Amino acid sequence: MTESIRMTGGQALARQLVREGITDVFGIPGVQLDWATDGLHEVRDRVRFWVPRHEQTASYMADGYARTTGRIGACMVVPGPGLLNAASGLATAWACNSRVLAIVGQIRSAAIGKGLGLLHEIDGQSQVLSSLTKWHALARAPQDVPLLVREAVRHLRSGRPRPVGIEIPPDVLSASAEVALVDPPLHEDGRIVPDRGLVERAAKLLHGARFPVVYAGGGTLAAGASAELARVADLLQAPVVMSDNGRGALSDRHPLATATLGGRAVLPHADVVLVVGSRFIETATAGPAWPQDQAKFIFVDCDPSAWAPPQQPALAIHGDAKLALAALAGALPGGRPSRAADMEKVRAWCDLQAREVEPQWSWTRELRAALPEDGVVVQDLTQVTYFSRALLPLYRPDTSITPGRQGTLGFGFPTALGVAAGNPERAVVCVSGDGGFGYGLAELATAAKYRLPVVTIVFNDRQFANVKHLHMRIFGRATGHELDNPDFAKLADAFGVKGAAIRSPDELATLLPRAIASREPWLIEAQVGDMADPWHLVRLREVGAMAGRYTAPPNPLGAPPADPSPLPPN
Repeated sequence: MTESIRMTGGQALARQLVREGITDVFGIPGVQLDWATDGLHEVRDRVRFWVPRHEQTASYMADGYARTTGRIGACMVVPGPGLLNAASGLATAWACNSRVLAIVGQIRSAAIGKGLGLLHEIDGQSQVLSSLTKWHALARAPQDVPLLVREAVRHLRSGRPRPVGIEIPPDVLSASAEVALVDPPLHEDGRIVPDRGLVERAAKLLHGARFPVVYAGGGTLAAGASAELARVADLLQAPVVMSDNGRGALSDRHPLATATLGGRAVLPHADVVLVVGSRFIETATAGPAWPQDQAKFIFVDCDPSAWAPPQQPALAIHGDAKLALAALAGALPGGRPSRAADMEKVRAWCDLQAREVEPQWSWTRELRAALPEDGVVVQDLTQVTYFSRALLPLYRPDTSITPGRQGTLGFGFPTALGVAAGNPERAVVCVSGDGGFGYGLAELATAAKYRLPVVTIVFNDRQFANVKHLHMRIFGRATGHELDNPDFAKLADAFGVKGAAIRSPDELATLLPRAIASREPWLIEAQVGDMADPWHLVRLREVGAMAGRYTAPPNPLGAPPADPSPLPPN
C-alpha cells in the first residue's frame, strides 16, 4: 500500500482503477454517482468514460469488451433501477465466463435496509447483486474503496471468470479521508493448477482409447487454451467438437475441428470423451448433452459444478483448462494414426445438410466471405444466427460472441459497441433481427457519438419469427409475434449513421465489404420473409419437438462398433 493521502471516495475509486490497469468504464451518470464520475474526470487521460443511453447497454458493452480484449470490462450504474437495467448484461456475462466489474451506487449508508423510500431505493439490493456476481462487497468508508477494488480484481483473475460487484453509497464517495491506494502484485494469476496424478490417469485413458473425442466449451476460450487444445488434439488425433460457446477455440481449418453438427457423426464412435470447459448439458432437456453409457467421460473444468449430476464422469479434473491441457499434452505419447480423412468425410456430411437450410446458408456464406479472419461477429437471436452461430466457419478465438445459455434477446448491438470500443482496429459486425435490434436501437446515438465502426445487419421479417414457429408447431396458431417497424435506413440517417436496405445475399456481398472498410457505423436492413427452420441442425442432438422431423444422411464414418474394445481402468 502507498502512503495515505487525503482524498474522496470517488477519487480513491478512480485512482485505484488506474492502478489496476482498467482503462475503460461504461456507465450512466446519476446523482448517487456524482463524486465517482468527477473522480473519473480527474483521470480522464488514463480512463475513458463511455456513456451510452441505457444501463443495460453499459453492462453489455463491458461484457463485449471483456470477452474480446482479455481485459476487465467495467460498468458503473446508479442503484435500484440502474442495477436492474444492467442485470441482463451481468447475467449474460455470468453465463459466458466474462470478466466484468460492476460498480453500483447505493442509497446513503445510514438508510440502507430501513425502507425509507429514498430515490432509487430497492429492498435487498445487495442480494440482487450477489445473485448476478461470484463476489460482491459494500464499501462503508472511503478507506474501503481501494481495498475492495483490489479484492474485486483478484477475484476476476482467479478461478472461473465471472462478474464481480462493488456497491458504494454516495456518502462514501463524497467523504474525504486519509486513504492509501493499493499496489497490485507484479504478477497475478489465480489459475487453478490441476492434480498431476489425475492428469496422468486421464492421459492413460485417452491413449488407450480406440476413438477419443474432445468436446471444447466456452471455458476453453475463457482460459486462452487454444494452442494447448490443438496440441492435445494432434497427439490423440481426436476430433474436436466445439460447442456454440466454444466455437473458434480451434480454427475450422484444422483437420480435426468440427462443430456440434459434426459431433453427431463422431460421438457415436467415441469410447473416451474429454470434455473441456463445458457443463455439457442439453438445455432443452436439462440432461447430459450426449448419453454417457457407451463411453467414458473425462471432465476438465475450473468449476466442479460442471461434472455434478446428471453427469456421470469416469474422471474429473479440477483445474484451469490451459494448465490442464498443457499437462495432458506433456503426458501423452502421440504417434496415433491420422483421422484427417475421416474428418474430411464429416465436413462434407455437415456441408451437405447445411446447404439445404435456405436462405440462412447463403446469408452466412456472404457474411463469412466479407469478414476478415480476426473480425468479430456478434450474433443476436434471429433465424440467421440460430444457423450461423453453429455453422459459420471461424478461424480465430473470440471472433464469435453470443449470449450463451442466457439467450438474452437484444444483447447484440449494445455488446458489439463494447467490442468496437475495445478493439478499434478490428472489423465488428452485429447480426440481429428486427425484434432484438428494437431493444437497443437508441444506441445508434452511442455509435454516432463515439464513431464506433460497428456494421449492424438487421434481418427484418416484421415478426418474432421463433415465437411464430413455436406457436404454430404447438398450437397451430401464433399470438404476439407481429412487429411494426420503422424505416431502418431513415432511422439510421436520423442518428447520423450510414444506412441501406437490401433484399438478397448477393446485395450483402457487394455492400458489406464496403461498409466494413469505411470504418464508420452502418445499419443495413435485410428485408426478408419466412425462413426455413434451422433447429434440426443446430443442437448436438435432436431433442423434443425436432426429433423425427427430418432424416439425416447416413453417418459418414459408418455404424459404430457394436462391441467396443476394452478400455484401461480409470
